[in-house]
Amino acid sequence: MKGEILPESAVRFVRNLDAPPEKVWAFLTESGRLPEWYGDGSIEPREGGAVTLMAGHIRGVVTGWRPQKFLAYTWSVFQPGEASASSSEAVGQTKESAWPISYLELLLEDTDKGTRLTLIHRPIPEPMHKLTMIGWHTMLDMIAAGLKGEFPPRLDVMHRNAEVYGVELNALKR
Repeated sequence: MKGEILPESAVRFVRNLDAPPEKVWAFLTESGRLPEWYGDGSIEPREGGAVTLMAGHIRGVVTGWRPQKFLAYTWSVFQPGEASASSSEAVGQTKESAWPISYLELLLEDTDKGTRLTLIHRPIPEPMHKLTMIGWHTMLDMIAAGLKGEFPPRLDVMHRNAEVYGVELNALKR
């Protein structure tokens, strides 16, 4: 049997940020900076390192670590009741997510005016397209604001971005 090329749904954002790559890298990777744009968490600074974001809601493994240039990790979503597993369980994947595993790549390019950040997240299940776009749009807005020393309430930014994608957040099933 021949192989086949599968179509893949991916989210891509390209942002030009008014900060050098080392400052952007710090926002993306340092535990003390993560809450400013994403939420509590940690990223072990090495390939094979554990990724734990939002108190274990997001777990993964670092697959690419080139400081100030490239960061990649697997992305597994866990429900709140599943979020209490230790990081060793997350790395070993002893608990399996109900969602398919996905992959996040962040490319940083030094420019004359700062940093061009390209974010690619794939694959994205079709029912999650708009919510994923809203989420990453919001997180990138939070990074851009944080680099300027501004820290707007995340929910305000998320509601503004939901309008961009035609989603009423208050109407979502919880």
